[in-house]
Amino acid sequence: MHRIIALIMLAIVGLSSPSVQADSSNISNELTSLQTSIQQDVAQLSKTHGELANFTEYRIKQNTELLHEQLKELMGEPNLNKEMLKPFIESHLIFIGKVDTYFKNKISKLQNQLGKGDDNKIMMQLSLLEAERDQQLQAYLEVLEWAKTLGLNTGDKTALLTKSLIARANGFNSFVQFTQDKLKLAIKEVSLAGKDVTAEQTLNVTDLKERLSHASSSLGVAINLLDTLGQNTSDMKETLFKSSGDITQDVLNMDVASSLFEQWLTSVQDYLIENGPGIVFKLFIFILILFAAGMISKAVRKLVKRAVSNSKLKVSILLQEFFISLSGKATFTLGVLIALSQLGIELAPLLAGFGVAGVIIGFALQDTLSNFASGMMILVYRPYDVGDLINAAGVTGKVSHMSLVSTTIKTLDNQRLIIPNNKIWGDTINNITVEHQRRVDMTFGIGYSDDIEKTEKVLAEIIMAHPKVLKSPEPTIKLHTLGESSVDFIVRPWAKPEDYWDVYWDITRTVKMRFDAEKISIPFPQRDIHVYQK
Repeated sequence: MHRIIALIMLAIVGLSSPSVQADSSNISNELTSLQTSIQQDVAQLSKTHGELANFTEYRIKQNTELLHEQLKELMGEPNLNKEMLKPFIESHLIFIGKVDTYFKNKISKLQNQLGKGDDNKIMMQLSLLEAERDQQLQAYLEVLEWAKTLGLNTGDKTALLTKSLIARANGFNSFVQFTQDKLKLAIKEVSLAGKDVTAEQTLNVTDLKERLSHASSSLGVAINLLDTLGQNTSDMKETLFKSSGDITQDVLNMDVASSLFEQWLTSVQDYLIENGPGIVFKLFIFILILFAAGMISKAVRKLVKRAVSNSKLKVSILLQEFFISLSGKATFTLGVLIALSQLGIELAPLLAGFGVAGVIIGFALQDTLSNFASGMMILVYRPYDVGDLINAAGVTGKVSHMSLVSTTIKTLDNQRLIIPNNKIWGDTINNITVEHQRRVDMTFGIGYSDDIEKTEKVLAEIIMAHPKVLKSPEPTIKLHTLGESSVDFIVRPWAKPEDYWDVYWDITRTVKMRFDAEKISIPFPQRDIHVYQK
């Protein structure tokens, strides 16, 4: 847009085609043709309206951009034709000055309208107009660099531009700070309003943010231009950094960094001087509460352990351990929450966050929660306890430990297996040691030629002589089946669960030795073969 306005002013001033060398006539003719086309469109623009005016502006913009790119390309050629380009650059500097005057007048008119209408709308128009002027100033400095390359005297114009940019940057520096303070106040009002915030308050915050963005952008352009001209802009860069929150290569330099560090150090010192004793006291209270919570947690664990172990309810060891662990952890967690509240942390949002996180974690850990639920069922219904010999989930062994998610079983060959609780609760649980008596089932076979009554007497003597066989219930000794190779007796004494294998192994060994002594055979499978000869 700035190029359109610039060329409009150029047409008003009147730009005469420079004399060119014969070898540059094509380039000169092309540039002159573009200028003529632009001048004709500018003249036509004042007579058109509506969509036709928009189309004419579009043509002017297209030709202006093409003219600028061609000039830039010519300035970048290694064999620079300075004599041909000097008149173009000199004329360019003249009309850019006219365009700057145009911008100043238009901005001044808008500023005079403040307080007479919609100020927010006028401020946004000013921001957009300032953005167009930023482009014009960038183009002006670029043309000044071209003129300097061609050997033209640009000292006065550079000094005027530098003075104008300094004033512009200082103005935007103050305006950015002013807008930032207003934005902070507006945001605070919205926060205090909460659910009662009005649309007007929300719109005010949005307008201030957009206004701050435009002002910061214009300040950034002015800073870049002043840096190119060798001016010190560290204070302005500091303001730009605070408003945007971005660390860029242009902003990050030693002056800005040192200034920001000094301010940060000063603010930290002031804060510590003002609030230091209070912070130290809060930290001391926080640590003291945590220490006290740890001590109380241990005391609560001991009290709960004593209560559940002496309870007449005959609570299982698994449930005892659960209550002891839960009481200690719950006490310490309560102490942590109290300690956090002493630091000024709001517990309600924290607990709400834990609730939301719990739902999310619950979906992610469904299997673990299934184990947890199964563990609770095992604790409540107590199908086994620590030390019991069980057969569950295809594993036989003694229960050595249990948590809410798993049960640790030590097998008979001293292997330690950790089984998820849902595997145990979802399967048949055989608690081998839960009863005080267990029947030992054994079968012994004798030959068909052996004395049955004698065998019964020998088996009875062996059973009754074993010290770990219980007298009640009485053991069972009966002839059971007539097998293919033997006459089979069932022998079923009773013993304590922990004595089961001792009784089984001892009686089996004794039976073999007594049968040998009493000449009672223990047949092995055999088959009679009859051979017939013709």
